[in-house]
This record gives sequence, structure tokens and C-alpha cells, in this order.
Amino acid sequence: MKVKQPTSNHCFVCGRANPVGLHLDFYETGPGELVSRVNIPDRYQGYPGVVHGGIIAAILDEVTGRVFMQGDSNRFMVTAKLDLRYRKPVPVGQDLIVKSRAIRDNGRIAQAAGEILNLAGETLAEAEAFYVQPPQGMMPVASPEEWGWQVVPDEEKEL
Repeated sequence: MKVKQPTSNHCFVCGRANPVGLHLDFYETGPGELVSRVNIPDRYQGYPGVVHGGIIAAILDEVTGRVFMQGDSNRFMVTAKLDLRYRKPVPVGQDLIVKSRAIRDNGRIAQAAGEILNLAGETLAEAEAFYVQPPQGMMPVASPEEWGWQVVPDEEKEL
């Protein structure tokens, strides 16, 4: 069973109101596991037909950090380290799968791995990331509601 996570208004990766954002939805698929589907538009290419590496990094940063926000948690951590491996060109205009899994979590510091795969299951890019709990008062907005943090229902599709 998949449980949809909240999104915000202006986040580049998940923000619903961000006109240049990717608008990804994230689903919890099990304890410490997350998945998303994406089809990255041409406007985010580097070389012709290939997604820019910075966009790949942003997606992997988001999916690995979100794995620690499961359930009713509004646990916002910040990236301390993000190691990327670009295995194969990530194509624009094709459906892709984005996955992450928690590796370890001691409360203040957490580690996760993530990957972008094509529909054949080939890993195109992967990352390992470390996150830290920010010090009290570091987050500029006092409550998640102020930045539109909510679960947006999936659109019902006609069969």
C-alpha cells in the first residue's frame, strides 16, 4: 500500500505553485522506503535529450531526505552530504522511477540511498546522502502550514 506524502507550495522538486518546478509526488511504500514517478520535460535538459545533472541531483536530494518524513512526521532535516553517481544518461520526456531507502537514523543524523531508474529497471543515477537535524530556530518559517505543506489528493483518472 502506498501512502502519499505532503508537498509544499514553492519547493522546486515538489512545489505545486512553483511554475518552473517538477511537481513530483512521493509515496511511502514501506518502512524507510519511498517512490515517485517522473517524466522530466525538455526544458530541464543539459545535452540534447539528456536531463541536466543539477536537476538529477535535486531529485535525488529530495527523495533521500523525504524517506525520514514518514507517517505523520513533519521531520525536516537538512542535507549535510550528497554523493552522486551518474551511471547512464537520464533521458528527458520518458517515464522514470525515483526510489529511496533509509540506511540508518540515530535521530540527529540520518543516512539514505536513492536512485533514478528507467522502466526497464536500469539504474541511471544514484546517490547516498547524510542529513542532520537543524538547530532549533534555523528553519525560516515557523510552521509547515505557512509554506502550504499538505497532501494534495491524486487526480482521479478516467479508465
